[in-house]
Amino acid sequence: MSRNNGGNMCTLALSSLLLIAGLTSVRAASEADYKTAYAAADAAEKEAGQLRNQWTTTESTLAAAKKAADAGNFDQAVALSKEAEALARASIFQANSEKDAWKALEIH
Repeated sequence: MSRNNGGNMCTLALSSLLLIAGLTSVRAASEADYKTAYAAADAAEKEAGQLRNQWTTTESTLAAAKKAADAGNFDQAVALSKEAEALARASIFQANSEKDAWKALEIH
Protein backbone atom coordinates (compact mmCIF):
# COMPACT_ATOMS: atom_id res chain seq x y z
CA MET A 1 0.00 0.00 0.00
CA SER A 2 1.40 3.39 -0.90
CA ARG A 3 1.64 6.28 1.52
CA ASN A 4 -0.88 8.32 -0.38
CA ASN A 5 -3.42 5.52 -0.26
CA GLY A 6 -2.93 5.22 3.50
CA GLY A 7 -3.51 8.94 3.85
CA ASN A 8 -6.68 8.67 1.79
CA MET A 9 -7.90 5.85 4.02
CA CYS A 10 -7.27 7.95 7.13
CA THR A 11 -9.10 10.87 5.58
CA LEU A 12 -12.01 8.62 4.66
CA ALA A 13 -12.13 7.15 8.17
CA LEU A 14 -12.00 10.60 9.76
CA SER A 15 -14.70 11.88 7.42
CA SER A 16 -16.89 8.91 8.28
CA LEU A 17 -16.45 9.50 12.02
CA LEU A 18 -17.32 13.17 11.64
CA LEU A 19 -20.40 12.29 9.60
CA ILE A 20 -21.55 9.80 12.24
CA ALA A 21 -20.91 12.31 15.02
CA GLY A 22 -22.87 14.91 13.12
CA LEU A 23 -25.80 12.57 12.67
CA THR A 24 -25.94 11.62 16.33
CA SER A 25 -25.95 15.20 17.60
CA VAL A 26 -28.71 16.63 15.46
CA ARG A 27 -29.59 19.44 17.84
CA ALA A 28 -28.22 21.06 20.92
CA ALA A 29 -29.86 20.35 24.25
CA SER A 30 -32.19 22.98 25.63
CA GLU A 31 -32.88 24.12 29.16
CA ALA A 32 -36.07 22.04 29.06
CA ASP A 33 -34.02 18.96 28.11
CA TYR A 34 -31.76 19.63 31.07
CA LYS A 35 -34.66 20.09 33.48
CA THR A 36 -36.21 16.81 32.35
CA ALA A 37 -32.94 14.90 32.66
CA TYR A 38 -32.09 16.50 36.00
CA ALA A 39 -35.55 15.74 37.42
CA ALA A 40 -35.16 12.06 36.48
CA ALA A 41 -31.71 11.93 38.08
CA ASP A 42 -32.92 13.71 41.20
CA ALA A 43 -35.87 11.33 41.57
CA ALA A 44 -33.58 8.31 41.25
CA GLU A 45 -31.19 9.81 43.80
CA LYS A 46 -34.08 10.35 46.24
CA GLU A 47 -35.10 6.71 45.77
CA ALA A 48 -31.52 5.67 46.54
CA GLY A 49 -31.71 7.86 49.64
CA GLN A 50 -34.83 6.04 50.80
CA LEU A 51 -32.82 2.82 50.51
CA ARG A 52 -30.01 4.49 52.48
CA ASN A 53 -27.57 3.91 49.64
CA GLN A 54 -26.70 7.26 48.09
CA TRP A 55 -23.32 7.43 46.40
CA THR A 56 -21.12 10.51 46.73
CA THR A 57 -20.28 10.27 43.03
CA THR A 58 -23.95 10.73 42.21
CA GLU A 59 -24.12 13.86 44.36
CA SER A 60 -21.02 15.38 42.77
CA THR A 61 -22.27 14.57 39.27
CA LEU A 62 -25.62 16.23 40.02
CA ALA A 63 -23.75 19.30 41.30
CA ALA A 64 -21.63 19.38 38.13
CA ALA A 65 -24.78 19.13 36.00
CA LYS A 66 -26.33 22.08 37.82
CA LYS A 67 -23.11 24.08 37.43
CA ALA A 68 -23.02 23.36 33.69
CA ALA A 69 -26.67 24.39 33.34
CA ASP A 70 -26.04 27.59 35.30
CA ALA A 71 -23.26 28.37 32.80
CA GLY A 72 -25.68 27.73 29.91
CA ASN A 73 -23.94 24.55 28.73
CA PHE A 74 -27.07 22.42 28.42
CA ASP A 75 -25.43 19.68 26.33
CA GLN A 76 -22.99 18.99 29.15
CA ALA A 77 -25.70 19.46 31.79
CA VAL A 78 -27.93 16.86 30.14
CA ALA A 79 -25.05 14.41 29.75
CA LEU A 80 -24.07 14.82 33.40
CA SER A 81 -27.69 14.49 34.53
CA LYS A 82 -28.02 11.23 32.61
CA GLU A 83 -24.76 10.01 34.13
CA ALA A 84 -26.06 10.92 37.61
CA GLU A 85 -29.28 9.05 36.94
CA ALA A 86 -27.32 5.97 35.86
CA LEU A 87 -25.23 6.17 39.02
CA ALA A 88 -28.32 6.51 41.19
CA ARG A 89 -29.98 3.56 39.46
CA ALA A 90 -26.83 1.50 40.02
CA SER A 91 -26.90 2.37 43.72
CA ILE A 92 -30.57 1.35 43.86
CA PHE A 93 -29.70 -1.95 42.17
CA GLN A 94 -26.87 -2.47 44.64
CA ALA A 95 -29.10 -1.78 47.63
CA ASN A 96 -31.78 -4.17 46.41
CA SER A 97 -29.38 -6.94 45.44
CA GLU A 98 -27.50 -6.75 48.72
CA LYS A 99 -30.62 -6.51 50.86
CA ASP A 100 -30.61 -10.25 51.54
CA ALA A 101 -27.12 -11.15 50.30
CA TRP A 102 -25.75 -11.16 53.83
CA LYS A 103 -27.77 -14.31 54.52
CA ALA A 104 -25.64 -16.24 52.04
CA LEU A 105 -22.52 -15.26 53.98
CA GLU A 106 -23.84 -16.39 57.33
CA ILE A 107 -22.33 -19.63 58.59
CA HIS A 108 -24.95 -22.33 59.07
